Amino acid sequence: QVQLVESGGGLVQPGGSLTLSCALSGRILSIYAMGWYRQDPGKERELVASISPGGTPDYAESVQGRFTISRDNAENTVYLQMNNLKPEDTAIYYCNSVVRGILWDWGQGTQVTVSS
Repeated sequence: QVQLVESGGGLVQPGGSLTLSCALSGRILSIYAMGWYRQDPGKERELVASISPGGTPDYAESVQGRFTISRDNAENTVYLQMNNLKPEDTAIYYCNSVVRGILWDWGQGTQVTVSS
């Protein structure tokens, strides 16, 4: 069973930065395209960034130019570097596969709060 463990969230002021990490159990990350999702209370979960097995990224318009997704397949870890954070980035952030037909059980997520 694949386990997803997100970490790195916290409270930050607007304009600040955070780096999120998502660790997968086992050593299977390299074969999957992965993504970062976020969900704010009262809203649907949305995909904000994804990365192919080879490292090609894609971003939602709302975060493009501010967030950078990366992966370390040897460590089974996906990262999200978040710069110039805005209050609307406040959400719980989750990692999961973006491969069509494959979606593992969600982890606990990591809370990001952007506030003055």
